[in-house]
Amino acid sequence: MQFTIMPIQEKHIEAFWSAVDSVARERKFLAFLEGPPIELTKAFVLGHIKDNWPQVVAMCDGKLVGWCDISPLDRPVFAHVGSLGIGVIAPYRGQGIGEELLSTALHMAKQKGLTRIELTVREHNQAAISLYEKYGFVKEGVHKNAVRIDGTYEHHIFMALLFE
Repeated sequence: MQFTIMPIQEKHIEAFWSAVDSVARERKFLAFLEGPPIELTKAFVLGHIKDNWPQVVAMCDGKLVGWCDISPLDRPVFAHVGSLGIGVIAPYRGQGIGEELLSTALHMAKQKGLTRIELTVREHNQAAISLYEKYGFVKEGVHKNAVRIDGTYEHHIFMALLFE
């Protein structure tokens, strides 16, 4: 399968929203159950573009099939820290797209001068945890019962990568 990783552009906003919505509706991976309102998504993407925050997308045959973004935290004392989000739509998983997205976004984060990247991942998502560990992320803690969907709880694993 041929795919291209590229920085997100304004023209990708609706396709990005659609990909996020698709993964969110699976109810297995993300911190929300559907895509956020399109206006918030547009502001998120345009903010990343304007402020040069890492946000890349995977394109396959003209279709946006995945993304990875690293977002700022909202306090000056955390200016060196980025929060990572990533997703690949179901039919395209297991083909190296997530790894390429992650690698590219981390490279961009280093260039931006970030020294710490954080993320949370649901404890059942072993494929993602293994990928993060491959890139040097370590488990820093567990948020017990942090997720509840349809009355079922799940722990969040807190992971971070320090650029030395």
